[in-house]
Amino acid sequence: MSDALLQADGPLSRGRIRGEILLVLGVSLGSSAVLAILNLIDLSTRPQSLGHQSTAINTSLSDRQYIDLSYQLYDILIPLVPVVLVCYILWQAARPHLARLGVDFLHPWRDVGLGLALAVVIGAGGIGVYLGGRALGITVDVSAASLGQYWWTVPILLLSALRSALQEEFIVIGYLYARLRDLGWGKWTIILSTAVFRGSYHLYQGWGSFVGNFIMGVIFGWIYSRFGRLLPFVIAHFVIDAALFVGYSWAKSAFPGLL
Repeated sequence: MSDALLQADGPLSRGRIRGEILLVLGVSLGSSAVLAILNLIDLSTRPQSLGHQSTAINTSLSDRQYIDLSYQLYDILIPLVPVVLVCYILWQAARPHLARLGVDFLHPWRDVGLGLALAVVIGAGGIGVYLGGRALGITVDVSAASLGQYWWTVPILLLSALRSALQEEFIVIGYLYARLRDLGWGKWTIILSTAVFRGSYHLYQGWGSFVGNFIMGVIFGWIYSRFGRLLPFVIAHFVIDAALFVGYSWAKSAFPGLL
């Protein structure tokens, strides 16, 4: 076997790990963070305050139903490629193959129970932070579902929630925690830095969303550091986003002065 192959099979250097992290984030949530920061600068330098501006997610991309559906599926599937990438990078020959990401499927009901409990706590707290940010004028009005009313609208919104949960938790919690530990970072350095990163790619919604997602990142990170299981956070994130995306239209009409 050549020296080059031996080097490739050996442990990665700190420089290679840093480069790998930058590349993974560059093709995933890191680029989203840069765009969100630019969006915040744009919004903050307009005559209107943040509280008088709005943004929308899950928007229609075409007035033709099946062209719009094609765009929606594209926007769901392509961001999952970096999730597959980090699974590939941290895949282990021995079972459980994704143990370094905190995925083992050994206690599914325990994972579901913790995920649902987290969804209730984080979801309720997130609503409070959003409403507080709106009251203070530091959070924009966020429309969570602006799709046309088609037969595929709810399934697409649920798939969008699943994409968000897989993308954020596999990369921000599973991958970054594994690689930052490889670099020798301490527990709270990892928790706080990844929480800041989680908040950064939500800055297009204003400072309130940054704070809410930072708090969510700290809570998720602390629990993950104790138990090392990723699936509860994927479940919690999916339930929160699914309830928000699917229930937004109803809540907007039922409580017009609140959202």
